[in-house]
Amino acid sequence: MLTPDKVIFEGQIVSVKVPGVLGQFQVLKNHAPIVSSLEEGTVTIVAAGGTHQVFDEASGEIVEVEEPGQSYSFQIAGGFIEVLNNEVSLLVSSLLNSNHQN
Repeated sequence: MLTPDKVIFEGQIVSVKVPGVLGQFQVLKNHAPIVSSLEEGTVTIVAAGGTHQVFDEASGEIVEVEEPGQSYSFQIAGGFIEVLNNEVSLLVSSLLNSNHQN
């Protein structure tokens, strides 16, 4: 997940839920190819096994984390999602807030 000025999340995921223009939708493994606009709302990412990098709002830096199943929620102002060959690219106009949960 990228904003114009920083990487917010990079790594393997189990799922991502996004605020699409026509409503919220979730992307899982083997999802059909799609490009969609996103509205202001919550993006929720569930990390898979292995190491991933995530923006830490408290420090203002990207940190490396290895916590499979960790859920990350981000409030975004809008953007785009592209899903192709089990790769998800999220380009968001700005990050409004973030929250990490187990």
